Amino acid sequence: MAHRPIGEILVEMDLITEHEIEEALEIQRERGGLLGEILIELGYITDKDLLFALGAQSGMEVVDLDELEIPPEVIDMVPVNYCETYGICPVAHDGKVLTIALADPLNVSVLDDLRFLLNCEVQGAVSNREAVERAIRKYYAGQTGDSLAEIMNELGAEDVMQIEEGGGYSIEDLEKQANSTPVVKLLNLILLQAIKDRASDIHIEPFEKELKVRYRIDGVLYEMMPPPAHLAAALCSRVKVMAKLDISETRLPQDGRIELNIGGRPVDLRVSTLPTMFGESVCMRILDRSNVSLDMSRIGLRPEEHETLQALLAKPNGIVLVTGPTGSGKTTTLYSALNGINDPERKIITTEDPVEYDLDGIVQVQINEEIGLTYAECLRSILRQDPDVILVGEIRDLETAQIAIEAALTGHLVLSTLHTNDAPSVVTRMIDLGVPAYLLAATLEAVIAQRLVRTICEECKVEYEPTDEELYELDLSPEAIGDKRFYYGKGCKRCNGSGYKGRMAIFEIMLLNDRLKQMVIDGASTGDLREAAREEGMRLLRESGLLAIYDGKTTFEEVVKETVLT
Repeated sequence: MAHRPIGEILVEMDLITEHEIEEALEIQRERGGLLGEILIELGYITDKDLLFALGAQSGMEVVDLDELEIPPEVIDMVPVNYCETYGICPVAHDGKVLTIALADPLNVSVLDDLRFLLNCEVQGAVSNREAVERAIRKYYAGQTGDSLAEIMNELGAEDVMQIEEGGGYSIEDLEKQANSTPVVKLLNLILLQAIKDRASDIHIEPFEKELKVRYRIDGVLYEMMPPPAHLAAALCSRVKVMAKLDISETRLPQDGRIELNIGGRPVDLRVSTLPTMFGESVCMRILDRSNVSLDMSRIGLRPEEHETLQALLAKPNGIVLVTGPTGSGKTTTLYSALNGINDPERKIITTEDPVEYDLDGIVQVQINEEIGLTYAECLRSILRQDPDVILVGEIRDLETAQIAIEAALTGHLVLSTLHTNDAPSVVTRMIDLGVPAYLLAATLEAVIAQRLVRTICEECKVEYEPTDEELYELDLSPEAIGDKRFYYGKGCKRCNGSGYKGRMAIFEIMLLNDRLKQMVIDGASTGDLREAAREEGMRLLRESGLLAIYDGKTTFEEVVKETVLT
């Protein structure tokens, strides 16, 4: 019965009729939800009926956790933080295979994660969420999970690997260490803590006498308790094993990915290793779809900016560029824009390096320069695919810029990114690449510059009076701020004492009207373009930052750090 629809299985088990299934399906079409839960609401089946059907569907046995007595040695095999994160409870261990009860029997990808994390063979069993939660409370009462300090105690000096002649480690030692229980536990704790804290990157960096582990949260790096320095090679090897990289190659950089499913949501880790003087440095970029809002109304746009962007996306052709430094949220803005115009009437094709998030209904192409699939080559083929909207991950060279312009001239809307400090600088940058000014003026519709500023934590937000120094840094006078109110975060448990939780974007939108287009053709300087754009209504990044301060969303410190006075 595996992989068959749950309704069909319930009918075959004589638990419901075809008519009752149709009634439940009609309700599901109207309001959504899981079919099994709707049938329980209607009183046609019980929780136990649904469990047996789910077990039959997934090919797993059904366990009643309330009637089982689970041995302590089985409970000890799975830390409490894994159980709480994944919604699981260990049930039995026969010496080879560990049986795990799943709160969500449909989420079988959890079993793959647990094989990685626990480093043993795992099989699933069907239970329900309430029973799993009761079992966790019963068997893990008073436990808080492995702390970093506890794991450190397990990692004694005897764990130091023997260094071969020539300064390297033997492959056998690397494999043994990578799969040792303390190293597996340590890396799992690092990963789970980073995802729980909504970090965007994890850095594992070896130095001469220490090993640093740092998380990037809301754009700022935070250092965690350093693991013993001698574990650098073992931790790096464990990451390589999980990312399916070559653990014997330590002299060249490597790139890979780890796919996990944490708490029912997919998390993609992009792994990069880099040889350094004291070992390999590892950086893991965390791509958590649930942590990113791909909604234009939630990325920080003010109402008038939102309307402007929607009007730009409604244009039949032209180029819209988003600019800013690395990590300023350009990709999220473009993804949000595409999400907003994604409908069956428009064909949207993207070419990216890498493809960060899967978007339903949008054709996404991964650049691979090693085999010659460059942005330019990809764009040529995309133009033969009859698109309406094209997203180019980045304009890096003249060839890509020329094809993007050709696409705009032939009736396509082209979205892309560039690296410049502000919106007017994009014109100079494009002309420096070799784009003729008259073609740029004919196709460029708008430039959006942006930065990310941290938002004040709502739990510890308090009002305060800014100092004269803070006002001076933003070129404000006490008279200019009038009766406006200002806030900052004192620091609390929710924001790890930083006073900030989350980030928002601030924008500088330059619309190229006839006046500005003529200035581009005439070769006007960046400064002249900026002044003219301001006269036409463009709000500078710093001015957008000030509005965010006045709204009580961010602080003087953040706006000064991310913007410059022009």
